[in-house]
Amino acid sequence: MGIANSTRLAFRAGGEAIAAIMSALPPESKVHEQTPGQYVVVGAVDPSLLATLTLDSGTGKAGRQMAAYSLNALLASQVEIENPEIEEANGSFERAELESAFSWLCNQARQTRFEAGKFHSVSVSGGAAKVKLSLSGLVELPTYRPADGTYEVTFDWQKEEDGWRLHRAVWRPLP
Repeated sequence: MGIANSTRLAFRAGGEAIAAIMSALPPESKVHEQTPGQYVVVGAVDPSLLATLTLDSGTGKAGRQMAAYSLNALLASQVEIENPEIEEANGSFERAELESAFSWLCNQARQTRFEAGKFHSVSVSGGAAKVKLSLSGLVELPTYRPADGTYEVTFDWQKEEDGWRLHRAVWRPLP
């Protein structure tokens, strides 16, 4: 099952969820049920980390569920996060922990927005890459905004067998 410039995404879902996900996919995407309840989607999926983390206020459940599934392809098995503004978001986390937290965010947030500003540096050395940039970030929950401002961000990526994966993210607020 091949589509040019495609991404393969595997997950488990029930009947209603798969119908909603299929309706949100581009028409050229293909959905295949490997075993009952276990699906593979092949199609054009934007692998951009910032695009995955952005949830517009009008995004429906299916689109948000796809964002949660898409995050898996971008994360290493263990990711270190430094964020001085959100105490709970500091430390070393397993991929499953981050997927669970992002799934919760997808269900709770009114909106999230992450837009790249200036790229300060991009360096690649063998199987490692470091990206330093400024970005504007917003996480709007029903009762507060844990992130709302401009940040200096460093992403450390490692090339693995199945592609580049995020190993470390450092967020610092800019005045």
